[in-house]
Amino acid sequence: MNEKGADRLLALFADARLTPTQRRIAHALIQHAGAAAWLSAAEVADLAGVSQPSVTRFATALGLDGYPALRQLLREAAGPGVTETPGGKPNDVQHAVRHEAANLERLAGDLADAGRLAAAAAPLAGSRPLPVLGLRAAAPLAAYFGFFAAKVLPDVRVLDTGGTLLTDRLEQARAAGATAMLAIVLPRYPREALDALAEARALGLHTVVITDSPVSPAAEPAAHVLTARVGAGLVFDLHTAPMTLAMVLLQAICDAVPEETQRRLEEFESSAARRQVFVP
Repeated sequence: MNEKGADRLLALFADARLTPTQRRIAHALIQHAGAAAWLSAAEVADLAGVSQPSVTRFATALGLDGYPALRQLLREAAGPGVTETPGGKPNDVQHAVRHEAANLERLAGDLADAGRLAAAAAPLAGSRPLPVLGLRAAAPLAAYFGFFAAKVLPDVRVLDTGGTLLTDRLEQARAAGATAMLAIVLPRYPREALDALAEARALGLHTVVITDSPVSPAAEPAAHVLTARVGAGLVFDLHTAPMTLAMVLLQAICDAVPEETQRRLEEFESSAARRQVFVP
């Protein structure tokens, strides 16, 4: 996707007040911009699982003259395609990896506003305990974040399984003093994750969400939304940029409580040396 065109699309979608159905259309167009640029309104409707009139109303809700104008915008975003390299055209795997590199480059640009990251980190740094939600595809990212966050925060609770116990654990965290929650919500968005976000808000928790797009269904109920694109070039999604964003957020949490971070890291190193956790 052409970077300038992609930025234009994301800005257009993010600034509009979209209904849940229209958010589904926006997400489908972002995820499949290269193909959608050449589809009819009916084919886009099938792609998003909505009706054809919904696609037409979506285009007008964006302030465009109609679907043809939206399709032209998509074609501009799609760009001219991949050019040949000295070794010939990249294969599908190379293309997927290069797309991940582009996702990281875009993330680096988005992180230019350090104040926005610090604002999201501050409530997480002060929450005792800190619940970290990640279901299905996001569960490994939540576990990875939680593993390292536990080295600098005294009580990190990774919530990586759904069911009725999930609400129990949220209520227990709130009763124990939690004031904020980090949620990692990635495609395909689990209904249980969205329900847990709603429950967290009802409990009075300050919610920070890492997701893939400003039009993600997880973005609307969150106090702070941080986005990193998911790679869709292989059979299963690539989460390189979201994982990087999670660790950048953890760095910002450490920066928010530097003395506690240093003290707990020193305590861990002393304990690890005493127990001979690592091979010399």
